[in-house]
Amino acid sequence: MNYYNEIKEQLINNEVYKKIRDYSKNRNELKTYYNVGKLIIEAQGGETRAKYGDNLIKEYSKKLTVELGKGYSTRSLKYMRKFYLFVEKGQTVSAQLSWSHYVELLKFDDINIINYYLDISVNQKLGVRELRYKIKNKEYERLSIETKNKLSRKEEMKVNDFIKNPILIKNSYNYEKITEKMLKQLILEDLDSFLKELGEGFCYIENEYKIKIGDRNNYIDLLLYNIKYNCFVVVELKVTELKKEYIGQIETYMNYVDKNIKSISQDKTIGIIICKKDNEFIMEYVSDDRIYNTMYNLV
Repeated sequence: MNYYNEIKEQLINNEVYKKIRDYSKNRNELKTYYNVGKLIIEAQGGETRAKYGDNLIKEYSKKLTVELGKGYSTRSLKYMRKFYLFVEKGQTVSAQLSWSHYVELLKFDDINIINYYLDISVNQKLGVRELRYKIKNKEYERLSIETKNKLSRKEEMKVNDFIKNPILIKNSYNYEKITEKMLKQLILEDLDSFLKELGEGFCYIENEYKIKIGDRNNYIDLLLYNIKYNCFVVVELKVTELKKEYIGQIETYMNYVDKNIKSISQDKTIGIIICKKDNEFIMEYVSDDRIYNTMYNLV
């Protein structure tokens, strides 16, 4: 079998297919590159031998570039080979994602990282640029170890599982030192990004949400709602290290919302304290498992 001619024919057919059947070109492109990857593995004598020599790929790349033009670099052919191995190990391929998506994903060797970014790309309908942004900002790495373990075991997730730590907040004014009011302003100016940093299903209700406890007015920094988990979310912003009094404050606000705002069909309110610096010793003694904390970084 002439593997080079077979690879060349697959790639030529793909180029033709992209021009005449645009509506399904994505699926065909993925199928083509899967087939090319398979042929490369076979030409190299199997998966084990393919790991130790790329001379054949370099040879094919040079010939394809001369005969078909750009787009068939050594790196591209290696990604096709890796894509074939990825699929053969039982991984799901989504036609919703382009080859450019898979190139970004296949840069990783850890299958847990690949699956995380693959799932959010499909579920959140991410474009390639958005996917690159999340990868650049190490979104997966900022998840807790517990969340990563749950993902690998495919366990049911909770409302707090996808809260990043730290949360990244765009410092559009290049503040060196900020107050809580400034921090809130930065969040509100890029609210969509902030809600995505918290996870899935978070919706904005109001900032400085007024509640009256006794004869005094109090103000919740941010009141959110999570439509996926059917609960209100109280967010308190702090520009200092986490302190024990912050726990009492947010717990009071959460209990107020549960008693005066939430309906009987809604789940209990959760609280998120976002602070400049963590204090693990305080959270160790917090008995209310509805309270979570994370840090922020200005970027």
